Amino acid sequence: EVQLQASGGGLVQPGGSLRLSCAASGFTFDDYIIGWFRQAPGKEREGVSCISTSAAYTYYSDSVKGRFTMSTDNAKNMVYLQMKSLKPEDTAVYYCAVVSLDRGWASFIVHDMDSWGKGTQVTVSS
Repeated sequence: EVQLQASGGGLVQPGGSLRLSCAASGFTFDDYIIGWFRQAPGKEREGVSCISTSAAYTYYSDSVKGRFTMSTDNAKNMVYLQMKSLKPEDTAVYYCAVVSLDRGWASFIVHDMDSWGKGTQVTVSS
């Protein structure tokens, strides 16, 4: 059974940094696309980043490119999202999710993931 649990959220000032973690279990990283999503109140969910460790490819949405870095520690079954130069518009609940690589990248694009973890709140405010 795939299990995902995001953590590391909190309150940070604009311009600050935060690292989110996602503890993962029940699947092999190389067989999946792992993604980070976020949803702010009243806004649509956004896929901000995803990674395929087997394809050695990482995607970032335009809204976070250059500021966020996604990484994995396969030995520890951990997924990270390092966030820098945070802006108030980054405020949202952040989720990690996975989809089988067999289903393709399109599944990430349309948010049709196999499993979702519980989110962690990130608030960027002075």
